[in-house]
Amino acid sequence: MDVVGALFVCGVIAGPLFVLVFLIEGTMTPDYDPLRYPVSSLALGPFGWTQTLNFIVVGLLTLAFAVGLVRLRGARQKVGGTLVGIWGVGLIGAGAFLTDPVSGYPPGTPPTPVEATTSGTLHDLFSVAAFFALGAACFVLAGGKGWRWAIYSVLSGATFLGAFFVAGIGFGQTEPFVEVAGLWQRVCVLIGWTWLTMLALRLLPEERRRASSLV
Repeated sequence: MDVVGALFVCGVIAGPLFVLVFLIEGTMTPDYDPLRYPVSSLALGPFGWTQTLNFIVVGLLTLAFAVGLVRLRGARQKVGGTLVGIWGVGLIGAGAFLTDPVSGYPPGTPPTPVEATTSGTLHDLFSVAAFFALGAACFVLAGGKGWRWAIYSVLSGATFLGAFFVAGIGFGQTEPFVEVAGLWQRVCVLIGWTWLTMLALRLLPEERRRASSLV
């Protein structure tokens, strides 16, 4: 396997690894309700280092995949790869800076939004930029691989951003979305990671064929 193929493998691994880690940690964290609380809040729990490491490791894997995309021919691939790279940087930033308490988690914090800390503000900035970048990447990379892929990508981008918006207003304590904000965020995350994983899986055999033809 050549270098680009190895970079695409990083794209295949990143999403499933991220989802698996936060699902396991969520079941092991006491007083944590995945329907209500964001994934980022796991970093505030007793196993917080696990989610922090999850953000950083998966962010690095995503950056590697983005490098592979940028190395492909075509302006669409380079723009899309840059957007995927922003998603990766956002994940790393979300891991480097802890979120502020949200919706009463950790236990003992108020359910209403607290005064933002520098760390929490930076976490939010990295996160918002990352989510918008991945949503945009779905649209940018929709073309060039047939109409089925185009439809899937456009629908993924639209539902990804829609679910992100609903989760955001829930975390902002807007009823009736507060109790299900975590659920909507997980819907958003699963849509986004599934699309990115499918993209990597589509590109990997193409790259293997190209590399074989050069031998």
